[in-house]
Amino acid sequence: MVHTPVPRPPPRASRDGRALSTAGEPILSTRFDVPPVPPTFVRRGRLLERLADGVAGPLTLVTGPAGAGKTLCVADWITSTPVPWPTVWLTMEQGDTSPGAFWAYVIEAMRHHGVPTPPGVGNPTRADDIGSLSPARLAAHLNGRAGPVLLVLDEFDRASSREVAEQVEFVLRHAGRGLRLVLISRSDPLLPLHRWRAADEITEIRAPDLAFRPEETSALLLRHGLNPTNETVRRLAGRTEGWAAGTRLYALAMTRSDDPERCLADFDPGHGSVADFLLAEVLAGQSAEAQELLLRASVLTQVHPGLADALTGGRRAEGILAELERANAFVTTVGRSRYRIHPLFAQALRARLRDRRPGLERELRHTAARWLSEAGHLDDALPQAAAAGDWECAADLFVGSLAVGRLLTDIDPESLDADLARMPPDLPGAAPSLVRAARRLARYDVAAGVVHLRRAEAEMRRAEAELRRPQNDVAARLTLALLRVLASRLLGSADMAEAAALTAERLGRLLPAERMAGHPELPALLLSDLGAAQLWAGRLDFARRTLSAAVDLPDLPATAGPRYEALGRIALIDSLRGRYGEADESARAATLVAERAGLPVGRRSGVVALVLAGIAVERDQLGAARAHLRRAGASAGAGGDPVVASGIALLNSRLLLAEGDPRAALRALSEADGRSPAGVRSPWVNERTALAEATADLVGGDPGAALRALDATTARSPECAADRTRCAGDRTERAPDSPGCAVLSPECAVVAARAHLALGDHASALALLASHPVAPDGGPALVVRAVLARAEVAERLGDTRTARHLAVRALDLARPEQLRRPFLEAGPWLGRALRGSRMPADGWLPAATDVAHRRVGQPDPARPTEPGAARPTEPGAVGRADAVRAVVVEPLSRRECDVLRQVAQLKSTEEVADDLFLSVNTVKSHLKSIFRKLGANRRGEAVRRAQELDLL
Repeated sequence: MVHTPVPRPPPRASRDGRALSTAGEPILSTRFDVPPVPPTFVRRGRLLERLADGVAGPLTLVTGPAGAGKTLCVADWITSTPVPWPTVWLTMEQGDTSPGAFWAYVIEAMRHHGVPTPPGVGNPTRADDIGSLSPARLAAHLNGRAGPVLLVLDEFDRASSREVAEQVEFVLRHAGRGLRLVLISRSDPLLPLHRWRAADEITEIRAPDLAFRPEETSALLLRHGLNPTNETVRRLAGRTEGWAAGTRLYALAMTRSDDPERCLADFDPGHGSVADFLLAEVLAGQSAEAQELLLRASVLTQVHPGLADALTGGRRAEGILAELERANAFVTTVGRSRYRIHPLFAQALRARLRDRRPGLERELRHTAARWLSEAGHLDDALPQAAAAGDWECAADLFVGSLAVGRLLTDIDPESLDADLARMPPDLPGAAPSLVRAARRLARYDVAAGVVHLRRAEAEMRRAEAELRRPQNDVAARLTLALLRVLASRLLGSADMAEAAALTAERLGRLLPAERMAGHPELPALLLSDLGAAQLWAGRLDFARRTLSAAVDLPDLPATAGPRYEALGRIALIDSLRGRYGEADESARAATLVAERAGLPVGRRSGVVALVLAGIAVERDQLGAARAHLRRAGASAGAGGDPVVASGIALLNSRLLLAEGDPRAALRALSEADGRSPAGVRSPWVNERTALAEATADLVGGDPGAALRALDATTARSPECAADRTRCAGDRTERAPDSPGCAVLSPECAVVAARAHLALGDHASALALLASHPVAPDGGPALVVRAVLARAEVAERLGDTRTARHLAVRALDLARPEQLRRPFLEAGPWLGRALRGSRMPADGWLPAATDVAHRRVGQPDPARPTEPGAARPTEPGAVGRADAVRAVVVEPLSRRECDVLRQVAQLKSTEEVADDLFLSVNTVKSHLKSIFRKLGANRRGEAVRRAQELDLL
């Protein structure tokens, strides 16, 4: 560009010697000041590193919406990081759109910061004239410097002139190594950014980078003198989506409240400081047409341009929305031709809409519901109809969109449930009854759920009799059938569940295939609930096949909930059969599914926690067992799922017995009556209850009571096989109803044999064991107990050699799954049987003599007292392999042991961080250190190594 000097009046000087324009207005030196960083500012190292890397190249661009923290981020970097070059800061103003005004301020900013300007350039005197300076001259001057100048142009979006942008790009391109430019802007500048990207000469820090992460949100609250919980941080981060100004405004409001946690819950973003900021900084800067669109579209979760036109009566919504997104006006794209308004901005807009145009919101929502329904977006139409108070439409949409699957399986169904909760309780019709039934059953309220299902069915029969065919008839009947499967599961009726499942499958085939393909959660839900009902009925083989079919469905967010529950119940089946290793694998797989999908703990039934508690009891990890049991007790299914409710009582009894309190164990069994809410008994719950009672009686020194407990139940194997095997009592002179003559499963027979041994009746014990052999596919836990019972018989009869042989065999069988409980319950005879035998070195079991003489529930003196310290091998003890001991490079720290204990309970990284009040990154660092010290590559491997070394 060639600059042609024009005649101009001489400059006027102000009293302090500053240059004045011809209008007498001084150049504002405050625009050259680097903004101060407030005391509550949170320094974010990740952004400082990006800026440091960026200024190694010619151009760094920092863009984001109002209040994103752009300016303070760069100001903090400049004031906290030693920059090796002179730094020039200039904050732009609205009047800087002409090249003369812009370059006048750039030259004066350079002088202010002590940077030499091109020779011969005088003081600027007019906004449209900077004397003899041209962009080419400035570029040449900068290119000739020995080192670069760092120029920061803040709020560059105000210099929106294309001519200014072209001249800035010209100077940057020709200044070479003499200029490092940082542009801070709400929107992308009118520079050819694609060229700089292609040349890899630009660093971009955008809104997602500027968003506060949870740990940064926590740090900001701490800076404001607050002591937030992890839940508070999560809620605030979720509400603001990391928006810096919103986070700080919330923090300020919380500091002024006597109850900060309550303040966060009650804070109304539609009014107050957050709304004032957004309306003034964002809405007020838009055109009248854009403001109208934003106000009307604020009722939408996602904004379709066509729907926005329907709400405004215009035809330019697509262009306006695209421009709002480019301007970082809290509007972002969320897919092809769909946009989203930031939730806080949308709330502020809706509040203004209600204040200034009462009644319009309801009309807009009616229009939106109709438009979305006609366009086939039924899931989006439903909340609009509910918000508009059109409950008949909302209920029909719930049925027609097959939303029952969303309500029962969604990761976050609360919003849908909240929409439906306002429906009048007396609204007639089949669809409203189905809505009410689904909501009650989702809360395990089976009694109320069944009442609403019956009403829905009656309404459907009435419509059929009157020759009225509802619009969504097939969808309504499919919804009814799916809910009947769930209700049957909660009632404990496998027959009802199987009949309803067949109906649901038939109805599903009547709907278009593409429509069913859009609801993968429905077959997953059906199979998971059906398998659970079959499990309660003791049809374990059928249940496993059904549940496996659910697990084999595609791994999608929509199927995560049912697949998690199916894996948990497969794990329960394995544990009932004594296959704790397989149960552990299935439980871990279930936990992985839940973690990947982000399934909230409150949405999990508790079956997985029960399985893990049972495994921990068998491995004598009583602390972990109690923690798992607490989680099961706090789960969604603790009060309404019969499997979970009964399982909690049974596991609590087992744990109390392991802790050395047989009386408390017996009392705990009163809550496990083996009946569902409909009074349907579960054979395996009955059997487990009898087993637990008999074992507690046996440990408590009353073998007669143990036999009576076993005789009082018609205990069968979990599979309820038709071929019953009679015990030895049928072949003796005992009466058929005498103790020991009940139909016994092999596991009950083992406990009964031990009771007979305690009574000195060796013959009956032998006869029971001989007549109730463990099946070839019996689980290791059952086989180990059976072998130990035979060993005890041999030892009592004086056959020491056979007793030792069988005891060693039991140890070999228990080793792969680290089963300790059978040996701890065996009694003092085990020590006598193993005395003098050479024991394999494993480290999974305490010394043989300790096992033999330790009473149930007493602490193991051989266990380490210091965290991270391995127990030394004692003479005659079951040792550890030298190779395992050599793995440990150095002792674990106390905090690493805390983390490892949490990991052993199958908690996610986020849950560990919550429980220990650590950041996620800190937990990850501890895990890396644990893996290194234990020579492990995965969590499960680290836990197993730690268990082998008794570090837990």
